[in-house]
Amino acid sequence: MGTPELISPRSPRVVAARRLAKRNFRSKERLFLAEGPQAVREAVAHRGGDGLPTLVELFTTVEAAERYADIVDAARAAGARIHHAADTVLAEVSQTVTPQGLVGVCRFLDSPFEEILAARPRLVAVLAHVRDPGNAGTVLRCADAAGADAVVLTDASVDLYNPKSVRASVGSLFHLPVAVGVPVEQAVSGLGAAGVRVLAADGAGEDDLDDELDAGTMSGPTAWIFGNEAWGLPEETRALADAVVRVPIHGKAESLNLATAAAVCLYASARAQRTPGGCSAGGDRRSS
Repeated sequence: MGTPELISPRSPRVVAARRLAKRNFRSKERLFLAEGPQAVREAVAHRGGDGLPTLVELFTTVEAAERYADIVDAARAAGARIHHAADTVLAEVSQTVTPQGLVGVCRFLDSPFEEILAARPRLVAVLAHVRDPGNAGTVLRCADAAGADAVVLTDASVDLYNPKSVRASVGSLFHLPVAVGVPVEQAVSGLGAAGVRVLAADGAGEDDLDDELDAGTMSGPTAWIFGNEAWGLPEETRALADAVVRVPIHGKAESLNLATAAAVCLYASARAQRTPGGCSAGGDRRSS
């Protein structure tokens, strides 16, 4: 493979990539970092709504370029600029303690909220007041796994492109539409007007998830609002929802963490929607 071309952390390309660890530079350049083979592989396969490749640059160590030759070759074929970097240089760009040798520079890929509504979504996760980037990425991953049609991050939530959010999504960021910066009132009113029932997930909710399932009220298009990790949803946000639903605690645990509660709620909806008469019966989210 030869020697790396980038051997100085002060190289202009390295400096430019390293700056993307900060939100203001990401917003200015509309670029973010995706790290590791899984995220980079998904970035290579993804194209934006304008048809342009999402991955624009790839930094790789010589060893990683050999180990993940298929990913590097695919990135090159997709038109990304490939930079072979020394291990010390890659460590400067990486945001992890143990870099995996691949860091991609990607174009922003969030979708307009109006486009999400126009696609008639059947299952949506709304992240309201979620401040922990790891939780945001994990909920996005849960939504992807449950077959959700979209994720919405309100203007009070963490930056979608925070490196921790991107890592925690484990590639799911590239799988489904995500809208960002949407005021929670706009998110709820827009979804309601699109025929989506909006449920607020809250441990102190008046309605029980099991009762909702037993009553057959969850088979239609549904959006779940998930709140802050520490204090849940404020009363004004709860009041916007069609119902405030709690996940029943059958054992002695005090509560569930955000990502676990989100997974339970989203999978409950996905199961209900796939029963006979449900809005997803007979197909998946990409077939209609």
